[in-house]
Amino acid sequence: MSSDFTVRIVGMFVFSILGGYWGFWFSQGYSQPIGTYTLAWALVGALFGLIATPFFTTRPARALRSLFSRVSAEALLAGLMGLVTGLIIAALLTFPISLLPAPFGDVLPFVSVLLFSYFGVSLFVMRQTDLWNVIGSIGGRGGETLAGGTHGGRTILLDTSVIIDGRVADIARTGFLPGALLIPRFVLNELQYIADSPDSLRRQRGRRGMEVLSALQKEPNVSTRISDIDVEGVREVDDKLVILARQLKCPILTNDYNLNRVAELQGVTILNINELANSVKSVVLPGETLNVQVIQEGKESNQGVGYMEDGTMVVVEHGNRYINQTKHVVVTKVLQTAAGRMVFAKIEE
Repeated sequence: MSSDFTVRIVGMFVFSILGGYWGFWFSQGYSQPIGTYTLAWALVGALFGLIATPFFTTRPARALRSLFSRVSAEALLAGLMGLVTGLIIAALLTFPISLLPAPFGDVLPFVSVLLFSYFGVSLFVMRQTDLWNVIGSIGGRGGETLAGGTHGGRTILLDTSVIIDGRVADIARTGFLPGALLIPRFVLNELQYIADSPDSLRRQRGRRGMEVLSALQKEPNVSTRISDIDVEGVREVDDKLVILARQLKCPILTNDYNLNRVAELQGVTILNINELANSVKSVVLPGETLNVQVIQEGKESNQGVGYMEDGTMVVVEHGNRYINQTKHVVVTKVLQTAAGRMVFAKIEE
């Protein structure tokens, strides 16, 4: 039995009784038939209670629960602190304001409570990051936030693809991701779904993601949290991540190209691991000499392909004759593509 059905039944009985009382009073005041008016108003009250009761009981409660589920714990606590601060200031000003002549002395105390409560909540929520940094520095935690993040107080949302990729554990371990790594429950559910897939390759990828997540949680210098925060009315995980990132005003760590494009169109900051990997690769210039092992033929005739230590592909002209050999090559051109950086070279004479 749903909660809406229950409150409809209760509302039907309550409003039918109120309607009956109203009909009884109305019939006495205007000399109308008591039974007819009592029954008619009781039926009207029952119909009103059956239809309208959820709109001022369960529906607002569900909307508030949905709102609170989308708000972070830090924002909720900051808002509560701002509300208490505003009420204290309003209470201190109530007595001098009440001494004003009527009607100001009667109305302004109530108005001051509303205004200071609103400004207190707004101010504390807007400056919550600075607030937690100050509290953390006073507590001797070096600016650590309430959420368990590091200096800077930034929360970073993790996508399923970046957890499966696995490089996030090594990057976080080096300290290049300041802040708390946040994994929403719906991302974890998708990871579990992939790990339970009947396809062996998907199942292996999902289990690797579980191992990476477990390794992140065991790292003492990496703050990793799994949160039950969710986005109502949205089914796709990528859409939920984008909406959640906009609400929390935090970036998304991913290597998903489609999520990258969609998030950027909506003004969400993206931390792309593939772009990071490309940016930290070795920089080579035309004319430099490299020592490369040619391991296979290239797509074009007479080409050989080798790789630098950081994984950068090196295409060697006339290198097909030197497969499985290590040769000195001279860089002729460096090409940056969407897939990464490619280096073209020729055999050193």
